[in-house]
Amino acid sequence: MYELKTKENDGDVIEFIESVENERRKADAYRLLDVFAETTGYPAKMWGTSIIGFGSYHYKYATGHEGDAALVGFSPRKANFSLYFATGDETREELLASFGKHKSGKACVYINKVADIDEDVLRSLIRSSVDFLKARYPISSKDSAKR
Repeated sequence: MYELKTKENDGDVIEFIESVENERRKADAYRLLDVFAETTGYPAKMWGTSIIGFGSYHYKYATGHEGDAALVGFSPRKANFSLYFATGDETREELLASFGKHKSGKACVYINKVADIDEDVLRSLIRSSVDFLKARYPISSKDSAKR
């Protein structure tokens, strides 16, 4: 059976951010940490070895595959920041139109630095993603206790 590799764990978020070598990228990671935590109301948790996630939800697909994932999150990769939002949220593309300099994939939005984006739009993307996932998947008692 498939074992999900990116799971919430007890890794130290601050220690992880401190391991970022580029000082500007480290400062941006702290800024994103503040924005995501303030906007979601959830504490930051490590997911796998390199994703900082906020909140969680349990999903189950028609195929029977199920697991837990962060509601939203980010990762300070070497090339850029990966921002993780819900797939399927119809307001995402509309918000991204006024987000600033970015690239996007199916689940990730990539930015080079926080100065390239509109933080108010980032907050809207975070809220929209969390609201979308809460409506789509019931929030577990485990998640409710975190908030």
